[in-house]
Amino acid sequence: MTTPRIVILASGSGSITQAIIDAQQKGELKVEIVCVISDQSGAKVLDRALSADIPSKVIAMTVNRADWDQQMIAALTDLQPDLVVSAGFMRILSPECVSKFKIVNSHPALLPLFPGAHAVRDALAAGATTTGTTIHWVDSGVDTGQIIAQEAVEITGADTEESLHERIKIIERRLYVATLQQLLNESVRSHD
Repeated sequence: MTTPRIVILASGSGSITQAIIDAQQKGELKVEIVCVISDQSGAKVLDRALSADIPSKVIAMTVNRADWDQQMIAALTDLQPDLVVSAGFMRILSPECVSKFKIVNSHPALLPLFPGAHAVRDALAAGATTTGTTIHWVDSGVDTGQIIAQEAVEITGADTEESLHERIKIIERRLYVATLQQLLNESVRSHD
């Protein structure tokens, strides 16, 4: 049985990526991380990949969006992942890309509530008492793909956007790793 291949897409500090790397190195997540791709050349996630001896690649956004889309599709086609893991990747992938690859994403809210880039701020502004994290399939919409897993986080009166986001991230990292292993197990069984 071959080890499932994943490619991680990330734009920032890489805390979710680090959780995936840690789980893989401990043997809790049985995957080969074939590459980390970022759209930001200065992203800390690239340092995390380097420290773990994982190849990385920067595909910076170009003036011509269609060129960037094609660069992303070409890179993923070359890497041949079983699963693409969007882990804090702050770019919307083209419909062509999401139809060609199995892509999963995490979002810091209980979708379909509070989609988009400001989910934590939006939940606080709406006066929500509960939010959380969602792991979902990526489709051609923004945070509209089929939900795979969710976990709630209570909002307290003392929460700021930063404190709430940090509490969500703790749950998100654990849930993402567990969900990835479940998805990969199901994928392996469906190919047997």
